[in-house]
Amino acid sequence: MSDLHDLCRFAKRPIQEDYLENLKYYLKAGIPATYTIEEAFNYMNNIEGVEPSTTTTPLHLIFTHLPLDYTELELSIVKDMVTILLEYGAGWCLTDVNDETPGCILLKRNLGETILYNQIIDAGVRAELLLRKVSEFDVEIIEDTEELDHEAFANTTSTECDEETEKAAEICTILSNVAEAEKLPASFETKNSESCDPSHNQDAYLKSELQYIDGALVTKGQQDGVMMEWERDLMQLGCDSLFKGSRTESDQVDPEVNILNIGFGMGIIDEMISEKSPTKHYICEAHPDVLQKLKEEGWYDKPNVVILEGRWQEQLDKLLSSGEVYFNGIYYDTFSEHYQDMLELFDYVVGLLKPYGVFSFFNGLGADRQVIYDVYKKLVEIDLETYGLACSFQEVSVPEKTMKKGDETSVWDGIRKAYWLCPTFYHPEARFINA
Repeated sequence: MSDLHDLCRFAKRPIQEDYLENLKYYLKAGIPATYTIEEAFNYMNNIEGVEPSTTTTPLHLIFTHLPLDYTELELSIVKDMVTILLEYGAGWCLTDVNDETPGCILLKRNLGETILYNQIIDAGVRAELLLRKVSEFDVEIIEDTEELDHEAFANTTSTECDEETEKAAEICTILSNVAEAEKLPASFETKNSESCDPSHNQDAYLKSELQYIDGALVTKGQQDGVMMEWERDLMQLGCDSLFKGSRTESDQVDPEVNILNIGFGMGIIDEMISEKSPTKHYICEAHPDVLQKLKEEGWYDKPNVVILEGRWQEQLDKLLSSGEVYFNGIYYDTFSEHYQDMLELFDYVVGLLKPYGVFSFFNGLGADRQVIYDVYKKLVEIDLETYGLACSFQEVSVPEKTMKKGDETSVWDGIRKAYWLCPTFYHPEARFINA
């Protein structure tokens, strides 16, 4: 255990300015903001060549040991400590021995409404935006931590750091932030074309065999949940949002209401759309087994339905090029795609949406961990605004059985991995900013 870790346990109360001074000193002396108690333990026990499987960082310790009876002044000091650690590249999404990120600890301790949680969410957003920028320029990040002076970390004395050390710390801060951005959790990772997992790779998914079982659509054999019956109420929200785009700028009903749904799945939202009898109902679907389901259920025979067979990337490009149809509502709910795909979709949305139209989607972005879900909520707002769309969110409680695992009452019984574990669904509704 290093002095830095001891500091973050708040053994001495009240928490005052000296905590900030000591923290700055340790970091300027070269102790990484991501230095873990696991690394310190390995050093103290002469364990070499073993990479720790968990990462309990100073942020984890701060949020674990923050007294719940803190004063406003103490909270302000802790906020400043978090700011300093983040500036030095602290890992906002690293997980400890309990598989918890710093944000998870705050939520568990009912501190999700504090400024500290907002700091973590903002750090996550910055990390993702930074990663995108770095990726644009194909920057190579070299992070060498093999030669860390653990003994110095455990026995740091109060010696003034010279100017060169301070400058080096600033440089390390920048590099550490970039390196940390590249360690984002799986929810943020871009698609891996070499993966054979249907739940992570679109090509593998389209080649996989699907199975419609009681209340779910799953990948056969692997039992990935593609779509499930518990989503029905959320689909109704989506359908209602789409038809809000049927009213023109003068609040008149549009005589031609066109709706596009990307991803048929179990057909839940398409059944709801069909009941409202739009002028044209476009369904874009790429999986052969789902297309067969569409044929068996007679969707190809409906006079107002147009089936776009294939991936939306190709089909929407054709629609946009033709300039023959524009939509009052566009809904997106696919499987095995990533946020990077959604960013590409936004280009098509702004080209195909009527000026008063509405775009919505099944918002399951990072929904297996609340802190990631909250980060994505802010990212979506930022990214859609870049495209001239204002996004609002309606908060809706989800069935309690979606938050249970390994339980007979859980909807995930028989499903390989739960894709939803958050208590609240953020239903998105996006319109052009001036609409």
